Amino acid sequence: MNAANGRPAILVGIDTEADDQWTEAGRRALSVRNAERLPALQALFERFLVRPTYLVTHEMACREPAASILRDLARGGRCEIGAHLHPWSSPPYRPEDLVGTYPHRLPTELLERQLRELTETIAERQGVRPTSYRAGRHGFDERSLRILESLGYTVDTSVDPLFNERRKGGAVFAGAPVAPYRPSYEDVRRPGAARILEVPVSAATTPPLPKTLERLYASLPPIPYRGALRRLGIRPVWLRPSYSSLEDSLAFASRLRAAGVPCFNFLFHSSEVLPGGSPYNPDEASVERFLERLERLLAHLTEGLGGAGRTYREFAAEWTAAA
Repeated sequence: MNAANGRPAILVGIDTEADDQWTEAGRRALSVRNAERLPALQALFERFLVRPTYLVTHEMACREPAASILRDLARGGRCEIGAHLHPWSSPPYRPEDLVGTYPHRLPTELLERQLRELTETIAERQGVRPTSYRAGRHGFDERSLRILESLGYTVDTSVDPLFNERRKGGAVFAGAPVAPYRPSYEDVRRPGAARILEVPVSAATTPPLPKTLERLYASLPPIPYRGALRRLGIRPVWLRPSYSSLEDSLAFASRLRAAGVPCFNFLFHSSEVLPGGSPYNPDEASVERFLERLERLLAHLTEGLGGAGRTYREFAAEWTAAA
């Protein structure tokens, strides 16, 4: 374990971005109303002594009221401010990227310029230089890894062992570990010699498959193959309240603890706490159900499994010190 007193770390990475980034209309508007819901969300985490990491996009770092709200939340070490790159909102951006371009599809020079601009904007407007990162739409590759290292980042959490958007031009992370590792400069899905610590999103199948079969599962297109396997009882599970049932999430967390995985790493979007801000929670009732599932998951991780809240920055420092 890599948390205090041998307790597994609870890592919460919130993709803190504008409302409704699933549609071109939302990407054009870049409304940041969901930030007004973050103080109440923060209060929920603080009940369980969990400090989330807000991985913020360019517009959230500098547009009001989001910029002020995030600065207030970060005071006193209540949370960490990291970075989250959306190519359509991080200058210098191109009109053609409003389709929702994956960061790893950008030309190298543009990718580096956007990451540098995002990093400097967060440092200037939020008062802290980010060291933790997740790529928008999980668009992460070996070039991104080297650029992040040159900018002083210590943690990436873009890799999801079940993520597969090859059909859309996105990344495929089949075969990646579920436990943290130093990635390879040749293949970010595999351990290597990078200085950055990769903290994968907690994801696997239920029931659990051997890693070789899980790698094959993650390589399959969702339609029709994963749909057919779901009918046989094999399905993906994440520590993600909008994606997996509470029952599956609780059982998966217990599996991770029993296997000695040193952290629970789950994600969601800040816009999921705003009715209509995401496809997952269209109204206030669905947001309330989301928050109830989140609360019960936090209770299980802390009271049931003995987890201890950590930010990504803290976790990486402890990991490095223990190496």
